Amino acid sequence: QTDVLGLPYLADKIQLTPDDEGEVVATLVHRPTAGPTTKAVLQVHGFADYFFQTAAADFWTAQGYDFYALDLRKYGRSLLPGQTPAYVEDLSTYYEELDTAYEIIAATHDQIVVAAHSTGGLTVSLWAEDHKPALAGLFLNAPWLDLADSILMRTAGTVVVDQMGSRNPRREIPRKVTGFYARSLAEEWDFNTDWRPIGSFPIYAGWLRAIRRGHARVAKGLEIAAPILVMSSDRHARPETYEDPDQHATDTVLDVEQIRRRAPLLGRHVTLIQVPGAIHDVTLSREPVRAVVFDQLAAWLDAFVRRTT
Repeated sequence: QTDVLGLPYLADKIQLTPDDEGEVVATLVHRPTAGPTTKAVLQVHGFADYFFQTAAADFWTAQGYDFYALDLRKYGRSLLPGQTPAYVEDLSTYYEELDTAYEIIAATHDQIVVAAHSTGGLTVSLWAEDHKPALAGLFLNAPWLDLADSILMRTAGTVVVDQMGSRNPRREIPRKVTGFYARSLAEEWDFNTDWRPIGSFPIYAGWLRAIRRGHARVAKGLEIAAPILVMSSDRHARPETYEDPDQHATDTVLDVEQIRRRAPLLGRHVTLIQVPGAIHDVTLSREPVRAVVFDQLAAWLDAFVRRTT
């Protein structure tokens, strides 16, 4: 069917295994490139997010890749009435829709790159490690590889979360959300604030337990075979006011130095690029920074993906 973005975007529902909240679906969005191709990219969003990043689709189709984006279960186009947004208790739950989307794309393409942002970057990395799809490359856009918090929260706090997530997984975890980041995106990009709320979604103990267990696996090291590009801003900041210039020129969500330290643990062929002036989703950075992001991504594709496939 025609997607909510309108043509040339199309969207297909993927029926998944029902859970305790009932029917479960994922949504595969597709924008074909101008001419015939056997190359494709699959993009996966982060937390409290969905696919609306048309600048990324413009880039990939211009590079000759059929563009696909997956709205995971209980996110965006896939969020059904009565569901708890973004909630899972194990990141491997997402493997069902990732496998299905990959199989659909692989049926007509022999070179597949996966691009994933933030929490999606963590999930896709674990999927690539566990299910070993034949990927030509993996582009991780500010992947969430560790908890951007105090050492106490990353140690003793994680033990508490693990116990709480096991005993009372639906217990909401209180946190302060300024909404500055989504508000800044809304100045330039049009998106559905029911699907990408300015104040984010609530988080629950069972979900955070799953995230921290994913972080622990990365800390022990993965062996992803595909060449990996990890890209982020060069600075992390937490502005106290919306007017702070850092709001539009730094990663205000994740600690980029944590990303830098954890990136080499993902595989044996990892390229790290930190882009000055980029924001958390580097592909949504303001111009001219966004042009730098896509220039660097194209150079990586030329060097390590297109050359070897």
